[in-house]
Amino acid sequence: MRFKHDAIAAIIAFFLVLAWASPGIGSGLEWTVEAEVELDALPLDTAPSTDGKWIFILVPGEIQAYSSAEGKITIRIPVDKSFDRLSYSPKQQALILTSGAGKKFQVLKLETVHDIDTSGLPFKGPENAPVTIVVFGDFQ
Repeated sequence: MRFKHDAIAAIIAFFLVLAWASPGIGSGLEWTVEAEVELDALPLDTAPSTDGKWIFILVPGEIQAYSSAEGKITIRIPVDKSFDRLSYSPKQQALILTSGAGKKFQVLKLETVHDIDTSGLPFKGPENAPVTIVVFGDFQ
């Protein structure tokens, strides 16, 4: 009789381990690969924006910004090669770079810039002015 109980216990233990170790079985968690991007350098650190629009990847001498909307690296920001860590400050909307070896840090303030096509629209002033102010209005 002892053999029968040991065999049943072993079978139950096997299925419990299988359910615990197998992804998607009994864990309540499923995943899919949303993106996979080949980088041209070894990544040192990453930091996501809180709105999910950007993932910032620190590589030696550069921050590469991955746009979730476009599914690719769209912006490259040159930085000192001594920086080896990266974090994102949502309150300041800034990237914080630190260097373990160089004993320094740098804050990069991020600002969203929108390109607005004004070609063919009425304008006042020189066409090649360094600043363009676009006014939107709804008179109803």
